[in-house]
Amino acid sequence: MQDRTFPTETDLSGLAWGDWSERMHDIAGDDGFAERLGDRHTAVFIEKKPVLLVNFESFDAIRDRSEAAHPIGWEMMKALGWSQLTLVSDGDTWFRDRHVTGFFDRLIDDGFFEEFEQVLFYGAGPAGYAAAAYSVAAPGAKVLALQPQATLDPRVTDWDDRFRHMRRTDFTSRFGYAPDMLDAADEAFIVYDQENELDAMHAALFTRPNVTKIRVRFLDLNIETSLLRMKVLYRMLAQMSADKLTLTNTAKLLRARHKDAPYQFTLLRHLQAQERHGLVIHLCNDVLRRRNARPFRKAINHAEAQLGIRQNPPAESHAVTGPEAVADTGSGTVADTTIDTAPDTETDIGPDTAATG
Repeated sequence: MQDRTFPTETDLSGLAWGDWSERMHDIAGDDGFAERLGDRHTAVFIEKKPVLLVNFESFDAIRDRSEAAHPIGWEMMKALGWSQLTLVSDGDTWFRDRHVTGFFDRLIDDGFFEEFEQVLFYGAGPAGYAAAAYSVAAPGAKVLALQPQATLDPRVTDWDDRFRHMRRTDFTSRFGYAPDMLDAADEAFIVYDQENELDAMHAALFTRPNVTKIRVRFLDLNIETSLLRMKVLYRMLAQMSADKLTLTNTAKLLRARHKDAPYQFTLLRHLQAQERHGLVIHLCNDVLRRRNARPFRKAINHAEAQLGIRQNPPAESHAVTGPEAVADTGSGTVADTTIDTAPDTETDIGPDTAATG
């Protein structure tokens, strides 16, 4: 078999946007295809098993994340043999381009998605918007979107001033308002940080009977980066495919952040800013059991001084501290979970069983 059959073995690093897009024609092979969609978008399809992952991302994100400049979905293709349709943008475009919408219209007309037993959509940020919006092309699909925008139509989201340069872009025509496009999905998962007010406001617009909102705190500003670093993202996709991405299982996966240094530092800064010296001591003891970290040693000394106490060294048998998670079913139509962070408790997390109206 030719090397192009194994795209994960190719090295695409150092290629400019145009050259990278051209290489996709060779990589896709006879059973797939690659297509330029105007100047700023490329689609590449590689056929494997009858499970299709459709993912969206920017070329800059690919180069920052992957040393070989591989799309994120290729890891799932390598691990599980899934078929892969990747749409890549040159810059953050939210994939609002007539060439992209036309491409999906052609896939619909050709019955492309009907050839697969299962279709999954994934994206983060602007790509998360696209994953939600274009999922309507494959009714019954499952969707995982991290920090997605619902729309950038200023008549709806004039409160979001982060993307002023996109305000003249059309978000009202075909595949425009992402929350409405999810009505055709089997289920969708929206992951966001409730401490980020603008992201939380967008997430609120996705409230639908088939949408599960997963709230996380104290991860990176880019949640995708955190989930990849903790080796959680691919497991979430696999669980979504297997109908196992529940609130309980998501919370269990996110326990990986107990050992994640950036998460620990972010939580430490938050507790220090709140002057919660007792919880600072509790967190630092837990971290110092795992590794020798000077900032946490310094922080515990300061907290003890503020409280006028001197703690004994933590015993090895002390329970591991961790975040508390609360599952809230809200109105009963949308499963809405908080993955919280109180460092003095650790509990198995599951949906609230309170009766709903």
